[in-house]
Amino acid sequence: MIELMRTSVMNFENAIRGARNPLNSWAKSDSRYDENGNYILGENDLSLAVRLCKSGSDHRKFVRMIFVSVDINAPLYWWKEYDTYKVGTVANSCSTMHKIHSKPFSLDDMSTDRMDDASKAVMQQVVDRLEALRLEYNETKDKSLWYSMIQLLPSSYNQMRTCTLNYETLINIYHARRSHKLDEWHVFCDWIESLPYAKELITGLYDEE
Repeated sequence: MIELMRTSVMNFENAIRGARNPLNSWAKSDSRYDENGNYILGENDLSLAVRLCKSGSDHRKFVRMIFVSVDINAPLYWWKEYDTYKVGTVANSCSTMHKIHSKPFSLDDMSTDRMDDASKAVMQQVVDRLEALRLEYNETKDKSLWYSMIQLLPSSYNQMRTCTLNYETLINIYHARRSHKLDEWHVFCDWIESLPYAKELITGLYDEE
């Protein structure tokens, strides 16, 4: 299970201006803002952007200036793979260490959408034990109970993080993960495809593979 919420894409105007700096070709820029405040790439700017993107990472430096912010709710086993991408990313997560005892545990806290019924029954037992530990810890503040919660917490536990990435990082993620066995990566790549000019600047770079 993965949810991607509250997506914002920023800094297109400055990125395109930077793409024109090497040849001082700002006069050829034809992009604009529409009535909704969206930045619309003109024919000249889009053509330049596509050419630079297809020329490789050395030439498409401007896409590192296009920022994306998104809230992601996903299981710990997915976050472990996401954390491979350290360059060009920032994330603030909900704290497991500080807040694990602050709300009741339920099966909805876990990603169980691909589990068989027997496995879900076992997971429910784990959730029940976590909740019992939480209640006892809140009453006694016994640190050994807190450690038991932390160490018993399954990798299917969902955590929400607010993440900032850029288009270059998304190019790398899309290329590496679009055929991954985890369904969460397929959902993530579908989200990438929904971003402004993703076809031209991110996903389209690999259409011929």
